[in-house]
Amino acid sequence: MVPPIPATIGPGRVSHGVVARIIDEVYELCRSDMSGELADYIPELAAVEPDSFGICLATADGQVYGSGDLDTCFTIQSISKPFTYALALADRGIAAVAERIDVEPTGEPFNEISLDPKTQRPRNPMINAGAIASAGLVDGRDAADRFARIQRSYGRFAGRELRLNEAVYASEARTGYRNRAIGYLLRGAGIIDGDPDEVVDRYFRQCSIDVTCRDLAIMAATLANNGVNPLTHERALSRPLVEQVLSVMTTCGMYDAAGDWVTTVGLPAKSGVGGGILAVLPGQIGIAVYSPRLDAHGSSVRGVKACRELSHRLGLHFLHVTRAAHTAIRTAYTVAEAPSRLRRDADELDVLRQWGERAQIFELHGDLLFAGAESTVRAVEAVSTGGELEALVLDLREVADVSEIAVRMLDDLQAELAAAGCRVALVDPEAKLGHMESSLDPADPRGRVFADRDSATEWCEQLIIDKYRPEDCTPSAALRIEQHPALADLPDEERQRLAKEFEIRTIARGERIIARDSPRAGLFLILDGRVRVSFEDRDGRRHRLISLSPGMSFGEISLLTSVRFSNDIYAENTVRLAVLSPDKFDELTRQAPEVKLALLERLATAAYAQADAAVRALAAHGGV
Repeated sequence: MVPPIPATIGPGRVSHGVVARIIDEVYELCRSDMSGELADYIPELAAVEPDSFGICLATADGQVYGSGDLDTCFTIQSISKPFTYALALADRGIAAVAERIDVEPTGEPFNEISLDPKTQRPRNPMINAGAIASAGLVDGRDAADRFARIQRSYGRFAGRELRLNEAVYASEARTGYRNRAIGYLLRGAGIIDGDPDEVVDRYFRQCSIDVTCRDLAIMAATLANNGVNPLTHERALSRPLVEQVLSVMTTCGMYDAAGDWVTTVGLPAKSGVGGGILAVLPGQIGIAVYSPRLDAHGSSVRGVKACRELSHRLGLHFLHVTRAAHTAIRTAYTVAEAPSRLRRDADELDVLRQWGERAQIFELHGDLLFAGAESTVRAVEAVSTGGELEALVLDLREVADVSEIAVRMLDDLQAELAAAGCRVALVDPEAKLGHMESSLDPADPRGRVFADRDSATEWCEQLIIDKYRPEDCTPSAALRIEQHPALADLPDEERQRLAKEFEIRTIARGERIIARDSPRAGLFLILDGRVRVSFEDRDGRRHRLISLSPGMSFGEISLLTSVRFSNDIYAENTVRLAVLSPDKFDELTRQAPEVKLALLERLATAAYAQADAAVRALAAHGGV
């Protein structure tokens, strides 16, 4: 067994995690297939290790996933064809190249000695005749310079200097009579100018350049990234020419098996008799597979099987991926940066200020297909490295299409995070992920599902508070009226006198305490339970503006200014309130003005803090 290469996180390096495990699964599935034969018509290719096998996937922004022999060198062979064709297009232009090379599929073998009977041109640049013609169109001062330009061009796609395998080149040059015959046919038809032996020799050399599975994945990712290398950020090919190359790869890249490939895999691709296969999902990923045992079409047996499996599992068929899905993350932040609308006491706020970065919120949007899910999983895995992420919110309300692979990847992510001690809150009221029963269970170690982001944020906050609250700080508990902060600092005699003026009320869960537009109703001190101030949007949906807990108050603004209540106020659970009626409040002016003044000072301070918290929470959550 060839073990997966040890993985490290970072652009251009192989990554651990959810996607890596999927690659590993496909690797193990295909590894047992020992069918196929080596390319024995080139002696050096017949001498390679037949069971070498590697799978590599690179995203358009340079993240690499892989298993197996990712860094084993092998010759690029016919996978060179689209890249030399690209250089010919860059040198001569699409129109000039089209005068010498067609772009039509052919059912003939890749090394057929023939031209199209009507046009007298090679049928496409992916067969040997077209590839030799492409090599003949590369500009340069002399033969050495023309090959050096090809070599440098390949290096720009791979992100590193690539070298010629002298032994394979010598073997091809020694046995390449059929290709020489094609060269002379092309010279006779006026497709190539000058010495056909020089052009065919250049073709032998380009096929003999050494690459690795990782190199091919980056080359494919460069094509996926509109011609810009995702690691070096160097442009290897212009966008219009990338479209031309990928179009021809789609119809002609897999020779006489192109039709089956397009229907079962659905990716522009190119294979080589060296055992490599390169495939591209435009805008998203590049795939490379290396395994030298070949099928009857000259393509890697394991490579074809692995690409089919990846396309099926990851939903990569290019006719399925109709919308951009490079990233699904709209924004990300911590609960310290955007707290919930639950007004917390000073001790809890201190905990969140210190430890709030351990709870993160990711807002997703658009299509959640493989690329979007991959970018999301990668971002979460990056912030969870080191075990410092303890709670996560994934908000899927703005997500449109969700693929099967995205569901699997996010479910795997939840399990991965749970194993590391991090719980996940999904904001998914429409069940876009098709919730399993366990994810609805409050006791599920992976997390919970919520209807809105605010509730999910509050849940994450509570996890952090419960874990990091100092031992000498107790959670908010039921208060006696004398203990309420509005009265607590008054002199004993005044506090006792004022407490007698309050009426104690118990409100059932869900009961409305104050209706919107009500006149002043008194001063309400919360002794136990939670009170929710809510508002209704244009669609009639109700949202929380802020929640208040024991030790807080409401009604004071209306009481002081006679302004009507602007929001409904409900009991979130069973609530005990101490209520000072408007009449008794007014009597304080006459009977105990100093007590009223002290009370007003305390209430003004608390009211300002609550209003400020409400505004910040509303702004942090985008209004709703």
